[in-house]
This record gives sequence, C-alpha cells and structure tokens, in this order.
Amino acid sequence: MAENNVYLQDKINSATSYLIDKYSHGGTKIGWLMIASIFVESWDLYSISFILIFLSAIFHPSALLLGLTAAATQGGAVIGALIGGWLADKIGRRPIFLSTMVIFIVFGLAQAFAPGMVVLSILRLILGVPLGMDIANGYTYIMESMQKGKREVMGNRWQMMFAIGELSAIAVVAVFLFAHVAPNWIWRVVLGASAIPALAILVLRWNLPETSIWLIQHGRFKEAKKVTKEIYNDNLVMLPDKDFNIPKPHLGKFLSEIRKDSTKWRATVYGWIACFAQSTEFSTFAFYIPVLFVLLHVSGTLGTDLLTFGIYFIALISSIIGPWLTPKIGQRRLSIYGFSIVLIALLIAAAAIFSNYLIILPIVAALMLFGHYWDAENVMTIPSMVAPPKYKGTASGFAYIWVKIPAFFSIFLFPSLFDMIGKGGATLFIALFPLIGVLSAIFILPELYGYNEAKKRARKAKE
Repeated sequence: MAENNVYLQDKINSATSYLIDKYSHGGTKIGWLMIASIFVESWDLYSISFILIFLSAIFHPSALLLGLTAAATQGGAVIGALIGGWLADKIGRRPIFLSTMVIFIVFGLAQAFAPGMVVLSILRLILGVPLGMDIANGYTYIMESMQKGKREVMGNRWQMMFAIGELSAIAVVAVFLFAHVAPNWIWRVVLGASAIPALAILVLRWNLPETSIWLIQHGRFKEAKKVTKEIYNDNLVMLPDKDFNIPKPHLGKFLSEIRKDSTKWRATVYGWIACFAQSTEFSTFAFYIPVLFVLLHVSGTLGTDLLTFGIYFIALISSIIGPWLTPKIGQRRLSIYGFSIVLIALLIAAAAIFSNYLIILPIVAALMLFGHYWDAENVMTIPSMVAPPKYKGTASGFAYIWVKIPAFFSIFLFPSLFDMIGKGGATLFIALFPLIGVLSAIFILPELYGYNEAKKRARKAKE
C-alpha cells in the first residue's frame, strides 16, 4: 500500500510540474479574468474615501462610526481571506469564484439603499467577506493556470487593476461634482455601482473550469484530463485513466509543510511582512490623500479630486512598468526599489508638512504611489507561488489577511493619529513601514522569478 501511495504521489508531482511549465492561451485568459476582479475591490476601496465627506455632512456620524464605515470592508476581507483560501483547497477553486461574485452583487447593490451609517457599515463588513475570498482564490487560479515566468508577471498586475479602479471611481465622482448632483445621490450611486462590474465578471466566469492542478491533487484524474485537453490541448498521458481517493489537505500542517524548505519559508515570511508594510503605507497616507489635501488647504473638494486623478494616473503608469520590469530585474529588486522610493517620498512629505511647504505635496504623493505600486505588486504573488499545490489557496488567503488587518486598523485609526501627533508626525511615523519593507527585501527575500517547486523537489531527490 505504501509503495502504491509513493507511486501515485510521483505521478501527481510529475503532472503538476509538467503543467507549471506548459504554456496555455486559455490559462492567460483565465489569469486576466482573475486580475479583472480586483477592479471591484479597488472601486469599493477608493470610492469610499471620496464620499466620506458627503456621508459626514449628511448623517453627522461620530469619528469612530465614520472610520468604521470606511474600514468595514477591510475587516470583512480578513474573514473572507481566512475561510476563502481554506475552502478553495478543500472544495475547489471554481465554486468559490462563482459564489463570491453573487454575494458581492447582492450586498454591493444593497449599499445604495442603506438608510443610515450603521446599516451601511454592516453591509460593507459583509461585502468584505467575498472580496477577501476572491483575492485568495484569484492568486490560486493564476499560479495553477499559467506557466512559470508568466504567472509571476500576471500576479504582479493586481496593482494595475487597482489603479484602473481608483481612476474610474475618481472620474465618476468628478463628473457628479461637475454636474452638481446632490451628495445624497452621489454616495448611493457610486457605492451601488460596484455591483455592475461584479455582474460582468460573474457572466465571464460562468464557464470557467476547475484548475487541472487542483483536480490532480485530489485524485480526480479523469476530470483533470478533460480540463487539460480543453485548456492545454494535452491528454496528461502520465496519469492513470481512473480516479483515486486522495486525503484532503490538513490545515494544521500548512505552516509545518512550508517550514521544511528554507526558500519557501523565507519567501513566505517576506510576503507576510511586505503585505503588512505596503498595506499600512497605503491605508494611511495614500488612502487619506483627499482628506489630507482638504484639511491642509492644498486644494478644495473638486481640485483635490482632479489632483488625485493625476496622481493615480502616474500610479497606473508605475503599475504597468512594474510587471514589465519583473523578468528583467526579478522580484527582489522590484521590492527593494519600490519600498525605497516610498520611504524617500514619505520623509520628504513629512518635512514639507512640518515646514508648511505644502505646494510640493501633490508631487511627493505621486512619487510615493509610484514606488508603492512596485513594492505592493508581488506581495501576494510570492507566497502564493512558493506554496505547495495542495495549500496554495490557504497560502494566498493567509497572506491576504496581512494586507487586510493593517488596512482595517489603519483606515479606522489613522485620523485619530492625525489628531494625536499631528499630520507631519503621523506621516513621519508611517515612514517606518517602507523602511521595514526594504530591509526585509534585502535581508530575507530570495530571488524567486521562475520558481518551480516540483522541479526543485526533483533535483533534491536526485542529490
């Protein structure tokens, strides 16, 4: 029996390694479809930062309720990331992907009809759950549907989709402001409109197959061969033509499995640290750029909207350059350069606020976001890529909670930090996080571009 199990596992490893190296036009399409779903989260995340002013004027909530409403989706995403990755490994990628968009459509649209801030914050908390589940699943699909080299580039494109979502939200708010639409209509339409792209993504995903690698890992060889024929035009001749009962992955063994390999462990630890660092730098200074500009009298509401659009257009350029550079400079240097640029920008921003030389803040904010879109691009790609196939969903979900936990507390509490130590002091404090990020990239992160776990395991076995 033991010999049969070893033989079967060898077949599974062989098929998995084979697919990771194999190009698929269908896999590229799936990768873009996964990245496109980030538009929904981006729209929700950034649109709320612009309509907080309207919500405050209409409902007069306490500072805590206002912060909770802004941060609620981040808190819900922590729950979603935890359960979504685990469920993806247990029951499959496809069921999670379809269900997340259905849930988001319902509760995204419900935001438009919220009678008050308490109900809105509850709806946004629920809304965050499918968002967290979707990201954890998305990276699993990318890592299992695209060949090495291309999967890293696609995974790094998530910040590009964030930039597109942010620019879209800013543009819609600007159009409403130009048209003098009533604030009570602006916030309802902008938040409820998030259901539209979610519906489009659901339709595009409807015929999406389960990933071949998940089917292989669970012994469903007949279905795996069928899917592989459709996606790769390959019959997986190395696998038997019948199914086998393979034990389900054990959640408690996730970390111990990764710790067995020093490269995996270092990459995973870096991913968690970098997730935390980049999320904190964005969810404080960058998220509150509109509020910061208004409070410091850099510009008025409409002027701030237009300035921010320009800043995020530069960020969009950065998000396109980053994935293009990845094959040329690798993941490690991309992280070092990104965190270094953010660190320099935040130090200049703090000095500008302390000296009241506020005219340069828009330029510094653009520089900060240019660097941020580099340092944030691979924080999900790296831990998802190095995780063992049977734990890829869990690894992606666990990494994403280190994005969403700091996002929740930063958005919720950063205004209070403003009040406690001042805007300059708060900006200087935030510079600690890109410093942590750049030091982690230098001393912890190994180069991982083109990483192939199965081939590395095969080399070790020969040795």
